[in-house]
Amino acid sequence: MPQSKNLEFIRRSVADMQINWNENQALLRGTAAEAPVYSHTNHGMEYEAFPLMVRRLSGAEDRVNVIVSRALLQQHPVQAGQEVEIEGEVRSFNNKSGKGSRLVITLYARQLREGVGEHCNDLVLAGAICKPPVFRRTPMGREICDLLLAVNRRYGRADYLPCIAWGALARRCAELSVGDAIRLEGRFQSRTYTKVEQGETTQRIAYEISVMQLEPVEAIE
Repeated sequence: MPQSKNLEFIRRSVADMQINWNENQALLRGTAAEAPVYSHTNHGMEYEAFPLMVRRLSGAEDRVNVIVSRALLQQHPVQAGQEVEIEGEVRSFNNKSGKGSRLVITLYARQLREGVGEHCNDLVLAGAICKPPVFRRTPMGREICDLLLAVNRRYGRADYLPCIAWGALARRCAELSVGDAIRLEGRFQSRTYTKVEQGETTQRIAYEISVMQLEPVEAIE
C-alpha cells in the first residue's frame, strides 16, 4: 500500500473514531524480529510484547516495541520472521525500575493481521505541546527541534510522546508554546545512541516520533 494511501486510510479511521481534538492512529507493516513473550497483566487481561522491524526507504530499520493482548494473539498468532500489519496507538509509560529510559514508548496493537506488501510506518497524532520546544543545530549544522506532545486517551489518561522535526519544520516547531494544540503526520522512529554513566559506556535505543507534516488545530473543550 503506497504511503499516501496508508495515510488516507488512517485519516478515514480517525474521522470514524474521533471524539475530540485528540487523535492517535498508527498503521505499521514490518517483520516480527522475535516471537511474542509475556509482558504484563492489566485488569485481568494478559499482554505480550515483541519487536517489529520496519524498513525505511533508505534501507535502515526502525525497531518498534509492540504490546498486544494475548486474546488478539490467539486469533492471529505471530512468529519470529513473520510479516505483520498492525493498526493501533502509540503509548507511553513511566519506567520506575531505574534501568533504561524513564519514558518508554510502545505501539499498542488494536488490530493484527498478516503483512502483505512493502513495509510502512505511518502515524497521525493530535494533542497539546506540554513542554517548551527545544531548538538546536547538529554538529553538521542541521536544524532540529524536540517536542513533547500530550495525547489524551478516552478514559482520563494521557500519553506523552517525544517528537522530533528537522529543517524548516523544526523552525516552525520552535515557535510553538506550551498548550498549543497541533496535529501531525509522521513515523515511529528508533535510533541508537551512546550513554556514559560513571565512566561506563553503553549503547541504548531512543524511541520518538519523526514529524513529516504539522498543522495547528483548535482545541474543543
